[in-house]
Amino acid sequence: MPEIARLSADIETVGARLMADGAAIVENAVPPDLVDEVLADFRGPFDEQGLKFANDFNGYRTRRLGGILALSRRAADILAHPLVLGVADKVLLPHCESYRIGSSTAIEIMPGEGDQVLHRDDDFYPVRVPGIEWQISAMVALTEFTAENGATRVVPGSQDMREIEGITEGEVAQAVMPRGSILFYLGRAVHAGGQNNTAVPRAGLITTYSLGWLRQEENQYLTVPRDIAESFPDPVRRLMGYQSHGSYLGVYPGDPDGNYWNS
Repeated sequence: MPEIARLSADIETVGARLMADGAAIVENAVPPDLVDEVLADFRGPFDEQGLKFANDFNGYRTRRLGGILALSRRAADILAHPLVLGVADKVLLPHCESYRIGSSTAIEIMPGEGDQVLHRDDDFYPVRVPGIEWQISAMVALTEFTAENGATRVVPGSQDMREIEGITEGEVAQAVMPRGSILFYLGRAVHAGGQNNTAVPRAGLITTYSLGWLRQEENQYLTVPRDIAESFPDPVRRLMGYQSHGSYLGVYPGDPDGNYWNS
């Protein structure tokens, strides 16, 4: 069975391996107390609204939450984690002036859920440009990820754009990792949630970081109320999209970089 590389929290090493393999794991990157607080913030929303996104693709025994920064203030410390942003800098900044959150989703795979269908996150964009990564993903384990409870399934090397239909189980690796660990993978990498054959749920927080000139998958301006967005520090607001991309894309009065038309 293939394996996902397990690396130290060295940005250069993680970025290089991510580009080479399509995926990499850094164990125990997020402090336990932060994991506890964020998971506690999600508990009520998971129970109250977690199944509103249930469908054939997401599963019917998997709870999902969007608008993460409106649900958990401490989640900002995960979304803006220095290791995650450092890796995003390496992969994305060669192709843009700034990047932002594409989407952020809390996922709780419940007992009895089956394997999710293999897919690429980038496939919702209608075109591709050779040599340019649209986005990277960072999955943070809020509980232990095991082979039995639905650890994320990834196909190492599948950023080569092989046909998903031809992928066999022998090419699939599972991101088994302790809580607080981060699984990085490219938007072109084939992956999916795993089946949960245990009696307890498996929870994770997956955030994508996309090129600043792309449309966000999740509209942060509408899912997170403006007063909450304004309460976060500048780096978090920028990740949400409250900045222009260069001098012309997305400018608005109050742009933190002062970009606005004068004519």
